[in-house]
Amino acid sequence: MRIGITCYPTYGGSGVVATELGIELAALGHEVHFISYSQPFRLTGREAGIFYHEVPVSNYPLFEFPPYDLALASRMAEVAEYYKLDLLHVHYAIPHSVAALLARQMLAERGKRLPFVTTLHGTDITLVGMDRSYLPITRYAIDQSDGVTSISAYLKGVTETSFGVKRPIEVVHNFVNCDVYKPFTDAEARMTARRRFAADDEFLLVHLSNFRPVKRVTDVVEVFAQIADQVPAQLILIGDGPDRSTAEWLSHTLEIQDRVHFLGKQDRVNELLPLADLMLMPSEMESFGLAALEAMACQTPAIATRVGGVPELITDDVDGMLFEIRDVDGMAAAAIALLMDRERHEVMRKAARKTAQDRFCSTKILPRYIEFYESILAGEPVVT
Repeated sequence: MRIGITCYPTYGGSGVVATELGIELAALGHEVHFISYSQPFRLTGREAGIFYHEVPVSNYPLFEFPPYDLALASRMAEVAEYYKLDLLHVHYAIPHSVAALLARQMLAERGKRLPFVTTLHGTDITLVGMDRSYLPITRYAIDQSDGVTSISAYLKGVTETSFGVKRPIEVVHNFVNCDVYKPFTDAEARMTARRRFAADDEFLLVHLSNFRPVKRVTDVVEVFAQIADQVPAQLILIGDGPDRSTAEWLSHTLEIQDRVHFLGKQDRVNELLPLADLMLMPSEMESFGLAALEAMACQTPAIATRVGGVPELITDDVDGMLFEIRDVDGMAAAAIALLMDRERHEVMRKAARKTAQDRFCSTKILPRYIEFYESILAGEPVVT
């Protein structure tokens, strides 16, 4: 198939999933065309079967806000016609679904068919989409999509309830390439790599996010402060965003700045996650929890919050641990107890990897997307 993919080309979960999906599809022999305002960060530009098409946006002084959605729709239609795309797959409803709808209508005027699939990722529904300014157009674009998927059953339920959507929504969970995200097989090599951040007798914890308020990065710092007070430990924080400076300030206030490493945005997180003993993900909301899945595939279980779609990924006290939002004390106490019980920790590490392999590896999820595409192209009704 020839597939167009549009996403936000940033470090957020929707962009990561869309990019990884394109990479996996191309590896299976499909032709993938990314259409966005910049190249997704996980693409090197050297992948076989993957092409990138930039969306130019006019900066004409008349426009207080550049009309990206209109430029995107035009570019979608151009790329689809020139490269004979079979379908578009847009990630994050706003404004991508609306742009895809316009592109489909433009090509229909010339007798060309361009079906599109919308994947709902989270805040496009739970935050932005529920804004009264966007709710009607978001609902309309979802209803007009040729197919709709969501990354969790939780998000499907929110969409149906809050938007009154009656059309079928297929739940296709996020995935991870278990051959890329994997634990070290050589214990000595892992220990050597860890020494960048921690001594041999120290535990290493990790947090990965875009540092938005919903990720509660300050809770990460507070949890770690309690852990570091009881056991020798270091913390690496991967990512960047609006709450980074607050987290840095809090680290200084709690006098743990020498144990906290802010690494900023990293392109190869698969090389960092296997170094850690635990991930901290105390988010206020997660529609799935992709960062935790990537860590689990690397044999790094997560201390997380029982919110959104996270319980669809993590089974409490089996392959990770779940707590209520803001339960800093509970998360810290559980992390300390787990780290000090080496046998239990090792069992949980192996269980985390097994969950990723058995349920969320790309080899399990990719066939579902391909089957979904084929049903759309065949004009078959989508039944969930």
